[in-house]
Amino acid sequence: MSKLSSTQIKAALPSVPKWRRKASVISRTFEFADFVVAMKFVNAVARAAEKACHHPDIDVRWNKVTLALTTHDAGGLTEKDFVLAAKCDKLAGS
Repeated sequence: MSKLSSTQIKAALPSVPKWRRKASVISRTFEFADFVVAMKFVNAVARAAEKACHHPDIDVRWNKVTLALTTHDAGGLTEKDFVLAAKCDKLAGS
Protein backbone atom coordinates (compact mmCIF):
# COMPACT_ATOMS: atom_id res chain seq x y z
CA MET A 1 0.00 0.00 0.00
CA SER A 2 1.38 3.39 -0.94
CA LYS A 3 1.80 6.37 1.36
CA LEU A 4 -0.87 9.06 1.07
CA SER A 5 0.00 12.58 -0.02
CA SER A 6 -0.72 15.54 2.26
CA THR A 7 -3.76 16.37 0.12
CA GLN A 8 -5.07 12.80 0.42
CA ILE A 9 -4.52 12.82 4.20
CA LYS A 10 -6.41 16.12 4.56
CA ALA A 11 -9.26 14.62 2.52
CA ALA A 12 -9.31 11.44 4.67
CA LEU A 13 -9.19 13.11 8.11
CA PRO A 14 -12.88 14.18 8.12
CA SER A 15 -13.83 10.49 7.87
CA VAL A 16 -12.35 10.01 11.37
CA PRO A 17 -13.06 13.39 12.99
CA LYS A 18 -12.00 12.47 16.54
CA TRP A 19 -8.53 11.39 15.40
CA ARG A 20 -5.64 13.86 15.37
CA ARG A 21 -2.70 13.91 13.02
CA LYS A 22 0.83 14.52 14.20
CA ALA A 23 3.42 14.13 11.45
CA SER A 24 2.96 10.64 9.98
CA VAL A 25 0.66 9.30 12.73
CA ILE A 26 -3.03 9.59 13.52
CA SER A 27 -4.11 8.97 17.10
CA ARG A 28 -7.12 9.06 19.35
CA THR A 29 -7.73 8.56 23.06
CA PHE A 30 -10.85 6.63 23.99
CA GLU A 31 -12.33 6.86 27.50
CA PHE A 32 -14.38 4.09 29.11
CA ALA A 33 -16.28 3.51 32.36
CA ASP A 34 -13.48 1.46 33.89
CA PHE A 35 -10.44 -0.73 33.27
CA VAL A 36 -12.43 -3.85 32.40
CA VAL A 37 -14.39 -2.08 29.66
CA ALA A 38 -11.19 -0.49 28.35
CA MET A 39 -9.54 -3.92 28.12
CA LYS A 40 -12.55 -5.38 26.30
CA PHE A 41 -12.09 -2.61 23.74
CA VAL A 42 -8.35 -3.34 23.48
CA ASN A 43 -9.11 -7.02 22.82
CA ALA A 44 -11.67 -6.11 20.15
CA VAL A 45 -9.11 -3.79 18.51
CA ALA A 46 -6.53 -6.58 18.65
CA ARG A 47 -8.87 -8.95 16.79
CA ALA A 48 -9.69 -6.32 14.15
CA ALA A 49 -6.02 -5.38 13.74
CA GLU A 50 -4.98 -9.01 13.35
CA LYS A 51 -7.67 -9.53 10.72
CA ALA A 52 -6.46 -6.43 8.86
CA CYS A 53 -2.77 -7.34 9.30
CA HIS A 54 -2.30 -3.80 10.57
CA HIS A 55 -1.40 -3.22 14.21
CA PRO A 56 -1.73 0.06 16.15
CA ASP A 57 0.46 1.21 18.99
CA ILE A 58 -1.73 0.89 22.10
CA ASP A 59 -1.32 2.74 25.41
CA VAL A 60 -3.64 1.78 28.29
CA ARG A 61 -4.10 4.07 31.31
CA TRP A 62 -6.82 2.59 33.55
CA ASN A 63 -9.98 3.69 31.69
CA LYS A 64 -8.25 5.43 28.79
CA VAL A 65 -6.88 3.77 25.67
CA THR A 66 -4.80 5.70 23.15
CA LEU A 67 -4.34 4.22 19.70
CA ALA A 68 -1.71 5.46 17.25
CA LEU A 69 -1.71 4.40 13.63
CA THR A 70 0.85 4.66 10.85
CA THR A 71 1.98 2.25 8.17
CA HIS A 72 5.64 1.69 9.01
CA ASP A 73 6.54 -0.25 5.87
CA ALA A 74 5.07 2.52 3.69
CA GLY A 75 6.83 5.25 5.67
CA GLY A 76 3.70 7.14 6.65
CA LEU A 77 -0.08 7.19 6.56
CA THR A 78 -1.96 4.96 4.13
CA GLU A 79 -5.57 4.06 3.51
CA LYS A 80 -5.10 1.14 5.94
CA ASP A 81 -4.68 3.61 8.81
CA PHE A 82 -7.93 5.40 8.09
CA VAL A 83 -9.87 2.16 7.55
CA LEU A 84 -8.67 0.74 10.88
CA ALA A 85 -9.32 4.06 12.66
CA ALA A 86 -12.94 4.01 11.47
CA LYS A 87 -13.26 0.38 12.56
CA CYS A 88 -11.95 1.28 16.03
CA ASP A 89 -14.46 4.13 16.27
CA LYS A 90 -17.25 1.62 15.56
CA LEU A 91 -15.87 -0.83 18.13
CA ALA A 92 -15.95 1.96 20.72
CA GLY A 93 -19.48 2.91 19.75
CA SER A 94 -18.51 6.35 18.52
